[in-house]
Amino acid sequence: MEKSILAWLDRAEETYQEKIAYQDETSEVSFRDAAKISRAVGTCLTEYTNPQEAVAVLTGRSVMTPPCFFGVVRAGCFYAPMDATMPDTRLNQILSVIDAKVMIVDRENLEKANSLSFSGKMLILEEIIDTPVDEEVLQKAVFNLTGKAPLYAIFTSGSTGVPKGVITSHESLMCYIDGLQEVISLNETDVLGNQSPLDYIAAIRDIYLPILTGARTVILPKSEFAQPKLLFDTMNQHGVTVICWSTAGIELPARLDGFSEGKPEHLRCVVFSGSVISSVCLKEWQEHMPDTVFINQYGPTEATGSCTYYTIHDKVTEDTVLPIGIPYKHYQILLLNEENKTPETGETGEICVAGPALALGYFGAPEITAKSFIQNPLNKNYPETIYRTGDLGKYDEDGILWFLGRKDRQIKHMGHRIELDEIEMTAQKIDGIKECSALYQKKKSLLYLFYSGEATPKEISLYFRANMPAFMVPRKVINMDELPHLPNGKLDRKSLEKQFK
Repeated sequence: MEKSILAWLDRAEETYQEKIAYQDETSEVSFRDAAKISRAVGTCLTEYTNPQEAVAVLTGRSVMTPPCFFGVVRAGCFYAPMDATMPDTRLNQILSVIDAKVMIVDRENLEKANSLSFSGKMLILEEIIDTPVDEEVLQKAVFNLTGKAPLYAIFTSGSTGVPKGVITSHESLMCYIDGLQEVISLNETDVLGNQSPLDYIAAIRDIYLPILTGARTVILPKSEFAQPKLLFDTMNQHGVTVICWSTAGIELPARLDGFSEGKPEHLRCVVFSGSVISSVCLKEWQEHMPDTVFINQYGPTEATGSCTYYTIHDKVTEDTVLPIGIPYKHYQILLLNEENKTPETGETGEICVAGPALALGYFGAPEITAKSFIQNPLNKNYPETIYRTGDLGKYDEDGILWFLGRKDRQIKHMGHRIELDEIEMTAQKIDGIKECSALYQKKKSLLYLFYSGEATPKEISLYFRANMPAFMVPRKVINMDELPHLPNGKLDRKSLEKQFK
């Protein structure tokens, strides 16, 4: 395997040249242009950075974003993508963790960038893409680049109230994409339809599959996901053949009765992940798309993408529960019980992930990294890191893995892993909150906040909207005279769950 994603990009440039690599509502970028832009951006960055430093990137869902990411890599650095729709408070938290000297921002998000607490060098993407390329400088920047070098840092919720930056290496990313490609078999005639923001973990498929396979990625308009007819029309217009979406993205057209007005005519493969899919919604997809292959994925950001998959061969019913399947190539899945031993077939254990596709850990947080990225307790002979997901699972007699829920207070909501403790720590900063407890109603996908104190639910909701990502804003905010407690003084969360509606 190549030592970095730059080998994929260079090969794609030579092989596919003027073929379109990325396309949005107004623009398109060829493989040759993507490589050319990356060299210009990389040359510019070498003036302000040293190899393996972080570069913050605040750009939108546009065709210029992937070449910008590649440009950061050309400079021997790694990128930390940020979503401009997040509140300033959250973005400032990310900046404080990553401590980047340089931020690249497009003109669309320049006002947002200027509102942040960033004191480093700010580069405007549109102004640096014409930087004269210096090949000698670029070669020097990546001279010591290896597969273990960091490629990007993507931030997830953290139980301490500060987001965690998951550092992924070139090797990890290439292993995941290689494993996924073996299953979905893309080629240069395929068209990917991108759903997620390009700073989000799910977008790595839409960014990197093209430079491996020659496929094209179409960045679908965000506004159309709530209008299935328009969405399907756009997908048909571009001939979208494969989508790798969050479960929520797959469910939405079915919930909005989208198939009554049309369907994606060219779609041959649907890959979904992020949470347990509604069998009712999947059933509707299958009924209207009988020749389409559906694949259920599972995996945390710390495993780079998804580490297991299950190809659905049978028609589902409204009561079907899907397994999460078998590992992709380059992954090993272990189950550990409370004694750190392998449970028997059919018995529950914590899902643990091993192999070269694991992330490197959390940026600037060795203590947090050490709690989750541990030595394999089944291996006493040599160093072998595994990641403890906190998810529970079991293997059946056929060697198929089944997901059984969480063992702690981390949840999956709207495709994001969220620490409920972070919700509580945010709420405790609000004047007028005496005590609080964040809970999740999985059946209806509702995030609850129970609290005591004089603050009003409206004040609390406004605070969350101003300071947290939309997916971390409680939908149900319930004021109580006092929160229930157990005899030992701890909050009685089971009692609170009885108030779910």
